[in-house]
Amino acid sequence: MSELINNREHAARQMDEAQLRRREELKAIIKQLHAGADPAQVKERFRQAVGHVEVEEISMLEDSLMREEGIPVSEVQRLCSVHASIFDGSISDIHGASSSAPEAQPGHPVHTFKLENRELERLTGFSISLHLDKFMKKDSDANRFKLLEDLNLLLDVDKHYSRKENLLFPYLERYGIYGPTQVMWGVDDGIRAEIKAAKQLLTEYMGDREAVRRQIEGAVREVEEMIFKEENILLPMALKKLTEDEWVKIAEETEEIGYCLIPGTPRWVPARAPEPGIAAEPDAAPVVSVKAAAAAQGSQPAGMPQWVADMLRQEREGAGEAAPAPIAEGFVRFNTGTLSVAQLELIMNHLPVDLTFIDENDIVRYFSHSRERIFARTKAVIGRSVQNCHPPQSVHVVEELLRDFKSGAKDIEDFWIPVRDKFVYIRYFAIRDEQGHYKGTLEFTQNIAPIQALEGQKRIMS
Repeated sequence: MSELINNREHAARQMDEAQLRRREELKAIIKQLHAGADPAQVKERFRQAVGHVEVEEISMLEDSLMREEGIPVSEVQRLCSVHASIFDGSISDIHGASSSAPEAQPGHPVHTFKLENRELERLTGFSISLHLDKFMKKDSDANRFKLLEDLNLLLDVDKHYSRKENLLFPYLERYGIYGPTQVMWGVDDGIRAEIKAAKQLLTEYMGDREAVRRQIEGAVREVEEMIFKEENILLPMALKKLTEDEWVKIAEETEEIGYCLIPGTPRWVPARAPEPGIAAEPDAAPVVSVKAAAAAQGSQPAGMPQWVADMLRQEREGAGEAAPAPIAEGFVRFNTGTLSVAQLELIMNHLPVDLTFIDENDIVRYFSHSRERIFARTKAVIGRSVQNCHPPQSVHVVEELLRDFKSGAKDIEDFWIPVRDKFVYIRYFAIRDEQGHYKGTLEFTQNIAPIQALEGQKRIMS
């Protein structure tokens, strides 16, 4: 299992001259596609010059196309299906996992992803294919409704993709893998849009069967190609990089987002982990802010390096701040009262809104855990750049908003969008200290549909 655990050495450091030449050849082939070359001819060049390709090379290839060659993410996304078809059958390090491999065990995130992919294949290859054939022969309401039911099920792929984007991608980014995650997220969004467009054609059906067929077949093809990319590129690459501890964390948060076309999975317990119900070793001492620790003791806490204490003192003196008021263990003292940490967290989680805080360096530091969360959030986003928490198509909006907040051009920005049965009001607030220095951004998200429905007045309790 050692090859699956703590394998953190970047592949580029191990490249010899032959591997570098091979990588340049791969880049040249993809650039040919970018220039409009015939995929059939490029595929033949690929077979002659490269033969088999490693998963790691595909990852590095996509990243270098964007970083070194200046090809935009949107163009790499367009080419993604084309070059995946060229690699099809030529990826050399993909083998079926043995029954003892962690990813072959129920509950392991990779096992769950593949289990969902089999259900997606059954849906696209059998139900949708069958019902589309019947619809093309007779576009009755009954046949149209069957296809709509199939597409509603297919939209469940959103949960599958959301787990990739919000759980798996953050860990890959910690290893410097950005290209494939950005490209795949963009393609995922495209698939979501294709399925919704097919649903709309059927819902507002005007008699053009051929348009329905083209749209559904295009959506199905994209879903099936994504299955290939996940199982032959993304998941093997993740298995090489992520540690067992990281897979455990992903498995623990899977339930937060939900499953695609399956009811759930058993809890995955690695062989080295204690069985559920068995007391674990005592946890390490809780992590405490060095500022809070210094304030709590009014002096340098035991064990704190002198240079840290000096830095904190200089920081306070430089800002002209008085030493913070003492904070008792487990309590937070505000200007208007004192709350225990447990009380504070309960309050935040009982607010009928979703809160997310991003610090002055654009790093996600906190999100509330309300009972009816609107958008998926997992603990994996903590410590992640906010730009990497959004699909590539919308990153420019995030960056423009943050620029306005940091420059002082804006303090608030509002958006409102329909989301399924909700009408979502999203507000962003620039957080500034008493001197007006930018300290971060607070995202405030609320379903205001119940508020919009209010009429008259209510003066007594129900």
